[in-house]
Amino acid sequence: MAAEAVVVAVTRLLALLCLMCSVAQAAVLPEDRADLMYHSYQGGGVSIDGPAVMLRKKAGQAVSLSAYYYIDTVSGASIDVVATASAYSETRHEKRVGIDYLAGNSILSANYAQSDEDDYKAKSVSFAIAHDTFGGMTTLSLEAGLGDDDVGRNGDESFSESVKRYNYKLGWTQVLSSSWISALNVQVDLDEGFLNNPYRSVRYRDNTEPLGYGYQSEVYPSTRNSLAVSVVNKVYLPYRAALSFNLRHYQDSWDIRALDAELEYVHPLSQRWTLDAKIRWYSQSQAEFYRDLFDFASQQNFMARDKELSDFTNWTFGVGASYRLPGWDFWPQAKPELNLQWDHIRFSYNNFRDVTAADTDVGLEPLYRLDANVLRAFLSLYF
Repeated sequence: MAAEAVVVAVTRLLALLCLMCSVAQAAVLPEDRADLMYHSYQGGGVSIDGPAVMLRKKAGQAVSLSAYYYIDTVSGASIDVVATASAYSETRHEKRVGIDYLAGNSILSANYAQSDEDDYKAKSVSFAIAHDTFGGMTTLSLEAGLGDDDVGRNGDESFSESVKRYNYKLGWTQVLSSSWISALNVQVDLDEGFLNNPYRSVRYRDNTEPLGYGYQSEVYPSTRNSLAVSVVNKVYLPYRAALSFNLRHYQDSWDIRALDAELEYVHPLSQRWTLDAKIRWYSQSQAEFYRDLFDFASQQNFMARDKELSDFTNWTFGVGASYRLPGWDFWPQAKPELNLQWDHIRFSYNNFRDVTAADTDVGLEPLYRLDANVLRAFLSLYF
């Protein structure tokens, strides 16, 4: 019933925004561009890397088409599955296509995405509208999406589960002055189905086991509803630089509460070089059914030991650089640009312990820490 109420509200708001499309000045379609990217993640015993390509092109004055293809190659095993499973390797392929339609001062969008890997298939569709009003000083946006996932388990052909995902986003962007833009964004997610990892286990005390504890499969609720609210502020400084501050609050029906704050600084060195740096802090509380070590088997109706559902914090430090290449004689209107971004992320888990530590009493293992590095290098071509 909650999902139906949200759908009705979203439908009414979409109708209202469509009626507003006959006033104010015209919006602008995104620039034509092509991007070729390589990404890499290294941390916690897991390596993820691969290429991605994106193309966006206008078709006439009112339509813009986009296509996106992304490959993830994953190898290794994270700490919360390494005790009960072996390292693995798999490849995920993600494809997206989209269309934007310019109608007066509004842009209507539709997107379709599909992700395929050995044991997980995901499909989603979304519709959005962004409307400029008050002479372009205010932008209202609304998006509604539906996802349909199929969950499998390698080595077990009889295992088959599904997940339905609904998400709704509402945004309000306001130009407050010639140098200050602020935005308020709200997102609601409603998930239903098999929401846990079919490979992950929880541990419980068992003195009959050599290690002093045993394992059983995780059991999650079949629904999860979440709400996230964020505030974004971007200030343009007198010397052509920009400073951004983002604040976000998250809460869900699993009793997780999270807060993160990010500060980013962008500084152009010349007509060709631009540098940027950011720092981000994130903190969350644990899910109500999470425990690192349960007292006995089947202690609760729902049981989880996913470290991402635990109480933890992380810090991200990032730097980046972009270089606008000279134009090409054979394609004068093209504007090529090289970009390189590196993030270092440090996770500190407050109640998730490292079970691989030797000669440690059960439940007193050291708390887990994780350092990860994320690298993204891409060539952008504006035309």
